[in-house]
Amino acid sequence: MKKAFIALGLMMIGGFANAEVIGSVNTTFKLIGANDKILVEAFDDPQIKGVSCSLSRAKTGGISGSVGLAEDSSDAALSCQQIGEIVIPDDIEDGENVFEKETSIFFKTMKVVRFYDKKRKVINYLVYSTKIIDGSPKNSVATVAVRPWK
Repeated sequence: MKKAFIALGLMMIGGFANAEVIGSVNTTFKLIGANDKILVEAFDDPQIKGVSCSLSRAKTGGISGSVGLAEDSSDAALSCQQIGEIVIPDDIEDGENVFEKETSIFFKTMKVVRFYDKKRKVINYLVYSTKIIDGSPKNSVATVAVRPWK
């Protein structure tokens, strides 16, 4: 059983994009520990070459945030754009996780999932937050039109 969980965890890690921190701004001063901030991160879709996304999200500071015990807010915004030729794989799945970030030690996760709209020839990305018992309705969506790249 323990080996199954480890294998599942390793498979999940391999399927998500890795984000690169582009910058941040402080939002609340904390006397002890890091300040609360908004992070701006960038990641490329791991399965669809030619698409890059920027995600802004809240990061809790203070002592608990500095040691990884704080729960981050579910507030986030998402923007995605075409940065090269887009080729849609035949085996693309709607609702597939593209990016995941743990936002609490208590099973809270921020996720970005992808939906391909064949009729309109656009890729939709949705960011939202889940929690083991109750997630958040806060969300943001970004759409990338699939167009020829020059």
